[in-house]
Amino acid sequence: MLTRRVLQLFVGLAMYGLSLALFIRAGLGLDPWDVFHQGVAGRTGLSIGMVVVIASFVVLLLWIPLRQKPGFGTLANAVLVGVFADVGLALIPVFSHLGGQIVMLVGAVVLNGIATACYIGARFGPGPRDGLMTGLARRTGWSVRIARTLIEVVVLGIGWLLGGSVGVGTVVYALAIGPLVHLLLPWFMVPAPVKEAVAPESRGRDALRS
Repeated sequence: MLTRRVLQLFVGLAMYGLSLALFIRAGLGLDPWDVFHQGVAGRTGLSIGMVVVIASFVVLLLWIPLRQKPGFGTLANAVLVGVFADVGLALIPVFSHLGGQIVMLVGAVVLNGIATACYIGARFGPGPRDGLMTGLARRTGWSVRIARTLIEVVVLGIGWLLGGSVGVGTVVYALAIGPLVHLLLPWFMVPAPVKEAVAPESRGRDALRS
């Protein structure tokens, strides 16, 4: 089971990075966090993958006041998504034809949904940005939806001001990713270990009674 979980985690993170590259090559708009990453990359001259890695560790610093604890999957997410985003950008060509762009956008959304279900289902801890959302919700008493909306509106606005790509792909991602992950997650969720419902000493007492 551990081998499956580790393999699923790494495959999921690789697909997540590749889905980011597909979004960028589609040229029709990015999800909120990647609008921010692209904007920072354009201003600094860093690759977008490097920006993703740096931003991930900055976000992890924000976990400290929220008393969030990273897991193995959290740290793997912080490093590998950016690495595979740069790999994907090196391999995937730019499409200037609208039909190709639309196909690439749909592929990016679907691949991102599968990737998200994979790494969440592996149960190695949330990604840095997901943990920020859930930690903020827990500490403030807000709903997860409010926390996520607030965070994504802020990063989307900053990214747009920095020159990140906002477009139809941003809207498609926002509308599709939640239902898609909800649909796919049961297929990729690794079952948690089953704990014995009755403690050994309780079984012993029951045996003596009989």
